[in-house]
Amino acid sequence: MTSLEKQFDQAMFEVYRRAKEEAHYNATIFLQMLTDNGGLRTAKTLINASKPSDGYTALYMRKRLDLTVEAVVVEDSRWHGLFTERELSRARHRLREYQYQPRVQSKSNEGRADA
Repeated sequence: MTSLEKQFDQAMFEVYRRAKEEAHYNATIFLQMLTDNGGLRTAKTLINASKPSDGYTALYMRKRLDLTVEAVVVEDSRWHGLFTERELSRARHRLREYQYQPRVQSKSNEGRADA
């Protein structure tokens, strides 16, 4: 596993923690996927699924799509190299379908929102 993949793994566990704390959503299936498969494989599985996961829907209902795998991947350009263009496009499309406007951030401009 590369350093970037390890960082992404940590980001996925962090989004699980934040969903539980901030949105009061305990994503037990997501946590099990992370534990069994790691962050990158879990994210690819969810992004490439033909329909949004139950967790995605639960976060949508809580108005917290910012805590979805799709948002984490799209909004931080550090992760873009871990995914194919098709996967990034699928993630963006899913977010747009649910009226979520991603905020694109890169490591060098964290905190600055670029639509």
